[in-house]
Amino acid sequence: MNQTQTPKSQAYALAIIAVLFFIFGFITWLNSTLIPFLKLACELESDMQAFFVTTAFYMAYFFLAIPSAWILKRSGYKNGMALGLAVMALGSLVFIPAANDRSFSLFLIGLFVQGAGLALLQTASNPYASILGPIESAAKRISILGVCNKIAGILSPLILGAIVLKNAQAIEEKVLATSDPVLKSELLTELTGRIIPPYIIIAICLFILAFLTYRSGLPEIEEPKEEPMAKQWG
Repeated sequence: MNQTQTPKSQAYALAIIAVLFFIFGFITWLNSTLIPFLKLACELESDMQAFFVTTAFYMAYFFLAIPSAWILKRSGYKNGMALGLAVMALGSLVFIPAANDRSFSLFLIGLFVQGAGLALLQTASNPYASILGPIESAAKRISILGVCNKIAGILSPLILGAIVLKNAQAIEEKVLATSDPVLKSELLTELTGRIIPPYIIIAICLFILAFLTYRSGLPEIEEPKEEPMAKQWG
């Protein structure tokens, strides 16, 4: 990283990373709302199926652990963050056909893609918490970023829950009470359609953030150079 950064530029860079930490929490904690939503909308038969929501999301971390390091080595950390945001946006867009078809499999694919983008984004952004400023205040910066993450974690289920789960219990009662498959399908289609607008907004915001991150003046993190092994003398 360029060591000639001014306090103003460091504050600007830290603000960008704080926004990204907010995104971590917001996207991650949406899963708690999606579990009851998908259980009803996709007519899942058991809680075990519903918990594939979190499994699909976090499995992406497992598969992207090593590839993320390779991608960042080739793209750089700043461009890697922009790429991670763009991948998350694409995962959000998968929710549109998933909702239209009420396809649980497509929802899981969207969640996996989101998780893959988030794994890349976190891998790229975490080091910035330590290097954006004096090393002795790194713990303070990490605490501030953690607060951003937790605030997002509180807000996201409240916001999405208010949109997609509003009157969900009444819809569930109607679904259970009806024996007409056409009416049942219409009720569930109405419910799943609620998730499309918020995820379109999420995708647009993520694409905008990806562009702004790519165009930002964030310093690049320099990979430590490998020192040649000292010659062994007998």
